[in-house]
Amino acid sequence: MSKISFPIHLQDKIFEIKYDSDIVSKIVSYFPFSESEKQEIKSILNVDFSGFYSIFTDTVSDEEWNQTKDQIKKRFNDELFDIDKKS
Repeated sequence: MSKISFPIHLQDKIFEIKYDSDIVSKIVSYFPFSESEKQEIKSILNVDFSGFYSIFTDTVSDEEWNQTKDQIKKRFNDELFDIDKKS
């Protein structure tokens, strides 16, 4: 399976990329991508892609993201992995 490589500024915001027959079918980000980020991704994929999803619905600036991304990723992953332990 051929994996798409995104620039670090986009890859950093992506939680998960789903593939269907070697084609990107879904991109899940922590927060919604800006329109310019979506256009950049579409350009990289070289298709009219619409499979954008986000875990959180709030929009955050790049400055806010850069200040809190490590905490958000850690907390989200810790809580996600603790789900099995709580049941």
